[in-house]
Amino acid sequence: MLDHLKLPVSALKLTIDLPNISSTKPIAGQLPGIIGQQRAQAALAFGIDMQAPGYNIFVMGDPGTGRLSMVSHYLSGYAEQQEPPLSYAYVDNFENPREPVVVQLPSGEGQAFYKDIEKLIDNVLATFPAAFESPSYQQKKTAIERRFNQRYNSAIDQVDNKARDMRVALYRDSDAITFLPIRNDKALDEEQFTLLPQAERDDFHKHTEELEEFLGDVLLELPQWRRTLVEEMRQLDNDTIKLALEPLFAELNEKYQNIDDVITYLAEVEKNLGNTISDSLMPNRHQDSRESAGKRVLLNEQYLPNILVDCKHDTQGAPVIYEPHPIYQNLFGRIEYVNDQGTLVTNYRRICPGSLHRANGGYLILDAEKILTYPFVWEGLKRALQSGRIEIESPYSELGINTITLKPEVIPLNVKVILVGARDIYYLLEELDSEFNEMFRVLADFDDHIKRSSDSIAQFVQLMTQQVRDSGARELTAPALLRLIEYSCRLAENQSHLSAHVNSCLEIIAEANLLGSQRGASHIDKAEIELALTAREQRNGRIAEAVLEEMLDGTILIDTDGLAIGKVNGLTVMDIGGSSFGAPARITATVHPGSRGIVDIEREVELGQPIHSKGVMILTGYLGHCYAQQFPLAISASIAMEQSYGHIDGDSASLAELCCLISALTRVPIQQGFALTGSINQYGEVQAIGGVNEKIEGFFNLCAARGLTGKQAVIIPASNKRNLMLKQDVIDAVAQGLFAIYSVANVDEALALLMNQPAGAVDANGQYPEGSINFKAVARLKEISDISGDEDKEVEGA
Repeated sequence: MLDHLKLPVSALKLTIDLPNISSTKPIAGQLPGIIGQQRAQAALAFGIDMQAPGYNIFVMGDPGTGRLSMVSHYLSGYAEQQEPPLSYAYVDNFENPREPVVVQLPSGEGQAFYKDIEKLIDNVLATFPAAFESPSYQQKKTAIERRFNQRYNSAIDQVDNKARDMRVALYRDSDAITFLPIRNDKALDEEQFTLLPQAERDDFHKHTEELEEFLGDVLLELPQWRRTLVEEMRQLDNDTIKLALEPLFAELNEKYQNIDDVITYLAEVEKNLGNTISDSLMPNRHQDSRESAGKRVLLNEQYLPNILVDCKHDTQGAPVIYEPHPIYQNLFGRIEYVNDQGTLVTNYRRICPGSLHRANGGYLILDAEKILTYPFVWEGLKRALQSGRIEIESPYSELGINTITLKPEVIPLNVKVILVGARDIYYLLEELDSEFNEMFRVLADFDDHIKRSSDSIAQFVQLMTQQVRDSGARELTAPALLRLIEYSCRLAENQSHLSAHVNSCLEIIAEANLLGSQRGASHIDKAEIELALTAREQRNGRIAEAVLEEMLDGTILIDTDGLAIGKVNGLTVMDIGGSSFGAPARITATVHPGSRGIVDIEREVELGQPIHSKGVMILTGYLGHCYAQQFPLAISASIAMEQSYGHIDGDSASLAELCCLISALTRVPIQQGFALTGSINQYGEVQAIGGVNEKIEGFFNLCAARGLTGKQAVIIPASNKRNLMLKQDVIDAVAQGLFAIYSVANVDEALALLMNQPAGAVDANGQYPEGSINFKAVARLKEISDISGDEDKEVEGA
């Protein structure tokens, strides 16, 4: 009677003809490395084409679905058609060195500008101090000094003449002037002076005072003469410097006449070079004059531009930058310091660019999870996009920690940011950040699954064979490709879909290639793919084997034959680390008179998660709808998943729990050779669940280890038939009649299979056939309701 519920072998796995997967003809409009994803491609194309502010892109999907590959491939081709970005350099601000100035240059001109300034420095070092040693300069310098000396000597001569009239000698020793008495046309020394009569000595002192006073009068303007000398010498130096620098700057000014920033900077350099040359490149100005290398370092530190970003001449189009480690400094740039005798110092040449600088004028790809993880990055990125400028600053300044001594001029920002992240991150940002949707208005949503079609299969084959060629692996045979398609459908848990997680298949190819080389295989055939899959399962299967051993030795109580009342084998899936496996779990139920309702023991001890608890609560709705239409539903029941010591979630056990509850209610035993999975609604319709393949295989492995009897089977929802991609050993056992898989659409079908008797359908009067499972359930519930009613009357009478 129930054979129509048994699934044939052909329904247990995807079947594809080999000739249909042999074509590797390229698909028009398909990006390399991508299968399907037309919706995401269209969204990405729209976001890139849309130039209005705020149309940045969030690429949403799971890792391994080709998100980054698609973005990179698309942008690489698109960016080549764009104009290359401007170049930027930082130069010294001679008026305020703490605030370096930005110089904006045409694309690719940054390094040329750097070399021109470097050549200018070479020319300056070659010109100075040689320019001060020319005959013209020396003659002008001598003339200035001569004029000063003539004035000075003329004044001294007046004093000398007056002194001779007083018989006093004027003696000059460098800038010092002294007076000595004269006798017989000879100047007297101090000892001879003491031998003179007192009167003559008094006269000498009197004359000396008069001469000193006269000396002061004639040299009254000496400071002015000296200032004039210094000014004339400075003017001579400046004129000489200017005259020597003019030809050096003339060529540069002509070359960069159309670049305002450079012309302004060259004018500032020319003005500042005068001071630098006067201080450091004058002849004999310093006793410890700098060596040539030291002078070059000095000029480099003052005048060489710091080229922040500059496209190479052979580079075309806009930049596409992927920043794998977007900490604040890597994204926005940083300022480096050097230790100078225990003090940290810096200047404009130690400003380093960030990814925003390199991507300016193009496209920047970022990992959404990382920019939310690293401190200050998300707020800084929003601030930069909103203001349209890049500002190099310390993120710690907001915390009162000042670590920066420079405040570089801001750079205008024109960049399209592409965030790549998971769905939960997108929805989290959308919910918690009101500014997010204003800046990331385009969503490129990647599907987890790709509809299986001739085109998608062809794309899959292209990708696999291209990976083989690129990696240098052995060639894939047609059976190997077919096995990879089956594996992809199993990952997608759908016979009609391929998994978008293509990386998993690419990893299997690499592992199969290694194992094949160890076996000396010339091609990667189906056997190598199977070997790689088996090896991966073996590596990750320690816990699955341990659970199976505990079932076999009786530590975990699971029956696979016989009959039992209020006991059923449910099916679970465990995800631990990189492994996912199915395992049966015993579900038990007890029923007794009372009004507590159905108690979920897992929920009571806080092991049952909300969705699991919801599934148990639906059981009450089903019992009321199907059985308690003519009397109150008064029942006390307890349901537990035995030997579970961790959290349980999901409603896929609700079908098994209901069948177990009805067994305990009606005292009809359940065949223990069956295991079942499925979710139900309050009307008894069985709903699809996840992990169906792992669940079937988990129970099959236990049955196979104990010995297949032909009476063991798994019951699954009918809506899960399309999800079946079972392993070959399960399919072989079904083909031999040693194992069976049934699909059910409602609870009655499941009850009939488990209890090997009709469940019973309600007639026009709302009655179930006598002797059916549902009839027994109604009778027992009415009996319990009557008992509860009698107890209530006794309490009232008392």
